[in-house]
Amino acid sequence: LFFIVSIDSSSSSSSSSMSSSSDAKQLLSSIELDEKDFIELLDHAIGNAEKLQNHPPELIPQEDLMADKVVEFLAPYSGDNGPLEVRKVTYKKGRSNVIVKYPGSAGDEKVLSFVGSHMDVVPANAEEWKRNPFQLIQEGDKLYGRGVTDCLGHVCLLTAIFKQLAVKKPALERSVLAVFIANEEASEELGIGIDELEKQGELAYLKNGPLYWVDSADIGPTLGTGGVVCWSLTFNGKKFHSGVPQNAINPIEMAMEGVKAIQTRFYNDFNKYAEKEKVYKYNVPSSMKPTQWITPPGSLNQIPGSVTVQGDIRFTPFYHSSEVIAAIEKYVKELDVTTLPSLGASKFHLPDEDLKGTVELK
Repeated sequence: LFFIVSIDSSSSSSSSSMSSSSDAKQLLSSIELDEKDFIELLDHAIGNAEKLQNHPPELIPQEDLMADKVVEFLAPYSGDNGPLEVRKVTYKKGRSNVIVKYPGSAGDEKVLSFVGSHMDVVPANAEEWKRNPFQLIQEGDKLYGRGVTDCLGHVCLLTAIFKQLAVKKPALERSVLAVFIANEEASEELGIGIDELEKQGELAYLKNGPLYWVDSADIGPTLGTGGVVCWSLTFNGKKFHSGVPQNAINPIEMAMEGVKAIQTRFYNDFNKYAEKEKVYKYNVPSSMKPTQWITPPGSLNQIPGSVTVQGDIRFTPFYHSSEVIAAIEKYVKELDVTTLPSLGASKFHLPDEDLKGTVELK
C-alpha cells in the first residue's frame, strides 16, 4: 500500500483525494497484513496447485480454481457490497484471468496497476521435495508449497491488499488495479492470458500511470526487469542406421554445433551494455540458452532425421525485443552448416547426394 498511497498523494490535485503526507502516513499506520486472510487464500491456492501445473500437453492448468477463490473472497467488498470492481475475463473455458479495480476519482485517466501475478505454476515432482508440494506447510515464519513464491503467493498478497483498500476506503485520485493472469508458465500458447488481454484492449488504460510487474520468485524485490523471447530451432538431417554414420546427416550433432555457433554470435553482439548492467545490479547479462530437446520416436541404433531445440532469450532493458529477434533471424539465415565442425565420420553435407542439413527457426 505504500506505493499506492505515496504515488497518489504526491500527484493528487483533487481536494477530495488524499493530498498530504500526513494523510498517507495515517492510513499506512492503520494497515497491517491480515495473516488469517493471507493464509486462508494461500492454503486454498497451494491445495489446488497440483491442478494448476502448466506443462502442455501433459499438464493443463485449471486457473479458475484460483480465479474463483479471488472473486469469492472479494465478493463482500465488490459490486453492490463495496467499492471494488472484480471481473473474470475468460478466453478459454476454465482458464480465466481476473481484473480487480479500486476506482479513484480520476477514473481510468490516472491509474496505478500491479500486473503479472499468475495463477498457474511450474510442475513439481513430489518425490524430489522434502515436503508435500501440494499442501501449504508452515514452519515458524516460513511457508512451503509449490507456488508460494512463484506466483500464487503474490496473487494472495495482492488480493488481501485490495480487501484492505475496500475496508479503509481511502479517497484516491488514481484508480488502483491488479491483473491476475492465466498461462504465464507456457506463454508460447497464445489466446489465453496476458497476450489476449492486451489484444482485446483490456490493458490499454494501464498506460495512464505506473505499472508494477509482480512476479519475482525467490530472488527478492526486482528493481528493473527484462524481456523474454522464446525460440525453436528444427535441424533437419538424413535418417540412417547408426552403424553407417557416414551415410547420415546427424541432426543432433548438427544442432549441438549450430546452437553453439548462434550463441557465440549472440553473446558477442549483446554485451555492449555490460557496464550499465553492473550499475543496475543485474547479476547476469542478456542470455540465450536451450532448455528442451525434442526428437522423433526411434531406436538407439537409428540416427533420427530431425531434432528440435527450444529455449529462451532473457535480455536486459537496454535492448528492444525487435532488435533481439532480428539478430537471431540473421544468425540463422547466415548459418552455413557445411562449415560447422564435426567429429569422426559425421558430416552435415553429403556432396555425392547433393544433400545438406537445414535449419528452421520459429
